[in-house]
Amino acid sequence: MTGATNQFISVSPEELKFQFELEKQSYCDLKVTNSTESYVAFKVKTTSPKKYFVRPNTGVIHPWDSCFIRVTLQAQKEYPSDMQCKDKFLLQSTIVNSDAEELPPDTFNKDSGRNVEECKLKVVYISPHSSPGHSEDAFKQSSDGNSSQAVQRARDERDAVFRQTQQLQQELEVLKRQKRRRSDAGFSLKFALLVGLIGLMAGFLFKLLMSSPSTETVDV
Repeated sequence: MTGATNQFISVSPEELKFQFELEKQSYCDLKVTNSTESYVAFKVKTTSPKKYFVRPNTGVIHPWDSCFIRVTLQAQKEYPSDMQCKDKFLLQSTIVNSDAEELPPDTFNKDSGRNVEECKLKVVYISPHSSPGHSEDAFKQSSDGNSSQAVQRARDERDAVFRQTQQLQQELEVLKRQKRRRSDAGFSLKFALLVGLIGLMAGFLFKLLMSSPSTETVDV
């Protein structure tokens, strides 16, 4: 897939494509790769900051590493004219000494003598009512950047469901064992009471027989 490049980073895709529908958010993921042996800081700017939500909008990429930037188009109340968008994004990059969490205010200031590289990215809106061939091709291009993330999310969800299923099975086995123990205990108690009752009755009958008066046979 083609992308924008400079001496510090490469960015793909080179256009931000959004599936545009009224009252619905849409997003596009950018993959930014550090092409150097140094730490590279980046910053994302746009001509329409109120329409888009960018996370992360600044950061530091380790040498030869990469990161994903998610750009979210906020829900819009009306269609743009002819579905044409004039919005643009600017991705600045420069070499830094480390991966510090907070960057100095002048990190991307060219006047301070820093070598700041820039990548310009266009915004393209894709209509949900486009022809099937065009829509499918556009959607494929826009989703290439985040396909690996989607696969990973699916795997994580599958693993979570598997772990929950195992936990439920274990809890079910514990409940079954507890039920068996309670059932066995109840049976033992009933059996003991029955044996005791039989013993009492046998003892009562024995005493009754021993205490009854003897009778003699008289020949006539």
